[in-house]
This record gives sequence, C-alpha cells and structure tokens, in this order.
Amino acid sequence: MAGLLVRPETALGWHRALVRRKWAAYRGRPRRGRPPVSTECRDLIIRMATENPTWGYFRIRGELLKVGYTVAATTIRSVLVWARIPPSGRRAKLSWKQFLAAHAETLVVADFFSVDSVFFKRLYVLIFRYLASRQILIASCTSEPNEAWMTQQARNLSWRLEEDGIKLSALIHDRDKKFARRADGVFKSEGARVILTPLMAPQANAHCERWIGSGRRECLDWMLIVNERHLQAILNVYSRHYNTERPHRSCGLRPPSTRGDPVATRAGEVRRRMRLGGLLSEYYREAVAA
Repeated sequence: MAGLLVRPETALGWHRALVRRKWAAYRGRPRRGRPPVSTECRDLIIRMATENPTWGYFRIRGELLKVGYTVAATTIRSVLVWARIPPSGRRAKLSWKQFLAAHAETLVVADFFSVDSVFFKRLYVLIFRYLASRQILIASCTSEPNEAWMTQQARNLSWRLEEDGIKLSALIHDRDKKFARRADGVFKSEGARVILTPLMAPQANAHCERWIGSGRRECLDWMLIVNERHLQAILNVYSRHYNTERPHRSCGLRPPSTRGDPVATRAGEVRRRMRLGGLLSEYYREAVAA
C-alpha cells in the first residue's frame, strides 16, 4: 500500500466524480411519465370538487375533457388528496347546516330553557322559531310544563302558522322529556315530521341556542323575575322587539319581520323608544308634517 501514487481520499474523489458525470448525462434525455398538472387545471379540479360534492374522480375527469384538459383520474385523486378534500362518498354527506338551509322555508325549531325567579322558583320557557325569517313565533313560560300545556302550545303554533301562511314540513327539537308525545302528535296529524336532534349536540339546534343566549344577555340577566306572569310579559316585549326592531346579521342587519328596504330619507328628528325601562332601545325618525 505504501507504493501507491495517490491517497485513498483521492481515489474516492475520482469515483464520486465519475458517478456524477454518469448520471449527469441523463439530464438531457426526454422526460417520461405524465406531464405536470398546471396551476390553472389544479385550481379547476379543486373548484369542481368543492362546488359539486357528489362528483367522483371520473365525473370530474369528464368535465375537464369538455373544457380542454386531459387529466387522469388518479391525478385528480392526487390533487384532491393534496388539497385535503375527501372522496365524493364523504363529501356528499348532508350536514345539519346544509339540511337547515335547504329546508328553512318549512322548518320550525323549538327548545326549552329555564329561569329562576327572585323567590327561587324554577320557570320554564318554550320557544318556537321559524328558520326562514328567524322570527320568534311563540315564547311561552310555565312552572309546570306538563303534557296538557305542551299540547296547547302545539295547537297555538299550528294556528299561528296557518295565519301566517306557513306550510310546516318538519319541527326540530331535542330529546327533552318535556316535549310530550301528544304535542308531537299535533304536528304529525298535519303531515309534518318531528326530528329529534342527536344526543349532546347543541349545535344541531344552534338557532334556538343563539336566541336563548341573546335573550339572556340583552334582557333576562338584567332583571329580577317576580313570577310567571311577570316573565311572560317580559318575553312578549322582548320577542316583539326582536322580531320588529332588533337588527339581525343573517337578515342583512334588518329585523326579521321587516320587509322592503331601509328608510332612505333623513327628514325628521331621530327619536328613541325605550322598552323595559330603557333596557331595550329602538330608534326611528319622527314623521314630518307635509
């Protein structure tokens, strides 16, 4: 070994250089395999999958061929996996939010919440809310939510819906035992379904939960309730204020019962109307005499 002209490091360096030269020759060869997917095509695949949850890979491939893109189904799958978009079987499942939005015109949701009076008596409040307009149809309270009381509230709701010309297809409420079977039978006799929300899933009845939170924060948490009659009077005032005066974000910052565009004129003095001793405020323009 002592008679060699070069060191081992030099021989290893020569070998590495030969290997680099060998593989560098492959750079000039034509590239084989599928051409890369353009950014425009990739965005279009993601857009089609997002806008059409029931479309599979081959359905998307057919639509791409119509607009001039030739893409394999496996490539479409790779793009959607990269974008974290599940297959059509999982994308096509109907969520509670989509179900409520699709049937809002014929849906009413109901829920209970409790209020303790100043004398520590537990009172129960039942609300019915119409999803299409976000109106509170009924807000009633009682100290004994028995079957007879619930059945009467169901009849009151049916009469209210008939007056407003609303065709009820389904009523949604949770699995609270206070929702009596006879009360549900009133809706079923009129051809409506009664849908029970999943266990321990308040988001499935989020519209009622949202109103209950608003009612507590804006009204009930600031008042001492004397008795059932007092609470019912407060609920009537707040429900009327909520339906006719309080702006709602899902209604374009207009009250749920308001029809038409906001008042465009600035004529007249702005007045304040107070309810519940100033706890609720409503502003309007005083009419100007012609």
